[in-house]
Amino acid sequence: MKIELMLAVILASVASLAVSPIRAAATTLEPMPAPLETRFALAAVPPALRDQATVYLLDPGKGYHLSRQGTNGIACLVERTVWEWADLRDDVYVPLCYDTAGAKTYLKVIIDAAALRAQGMDAAALKAEVEKRYKNGTYKPPTKPGLSYMVAPLMRALGPPDMRLRTMAMPHLMFYAPGVSNEDIGAKPNLADHASLAYPFIDKQGNAEQSYFIQLVGETEKAKILADEKSLIDDLCAYRNVLCLAHEKH
Repeated sequence: MKIELMLAVILASVASLAVSPIRAAATTLEPMPAPLETRFALAAVPPALRDQATVYLLDPGKGYHLSRQGTNGIACLVERTVWEWADLRDDVYVPLCYDTAGAKTYLKVIIDAAALRAQGMDAAALKAEVEKRYKNGTYKPPTKPGLSYMVAPLMRALGPPDMRLRTMAMPHLMFYAPGVSNEDIGAKPNLADHASLAYPFIDKQGNAEQSYFIQLVGETEKAKILADEKSLIDDLCAYRNVLCLAHEKH
């Protein structure tokens, strides 16, 4: 799920919780095999929507490029650079898909961040640049309701209970809620208590403009996703051990 999840995947701190500095890792991204990256990206959206979805793949030396043009307005990729963290790592993998409204707004930020990283911008400068673009109006949140699909069987991002980097199974949906706080909706998420996350809460990802209602899928739905995507889970683990669900590196 892209949690401050992965919450989500989550990819920043939940509501008013600040993300702790992340230990630096390799800053040169390892490219994924295109077929595997495509499957991973599309796993973020329900199966019935995959055949018509647009797919972007990452060239670490340049940024994202259009691999497949879809027809249903949904755009998918695997996020490898999370500007909110002010850290550049090679072991972050967040598969996500945006609807039409998100593809025109939030997705652009992710694509631009990858391009700036490829051009050699460091983590602090990248974070400052994105924040500047939000302030000057270059980036804007969606102007109508919508959602980001993050129902892939796994992601590698910051996650509960301690918001450390880990590989986790946390399929969820993220509904756009710019400027909304947990106080506004009366939510009291407790990262140490998974039961408190069963109902919608707000995940503020870097700034108020990037705030989302987070809705985790139910345990029955999660189990089905894991079963249906077993071959992808196995292939991701075989590709790189940090993507094994049993592996947690702090």
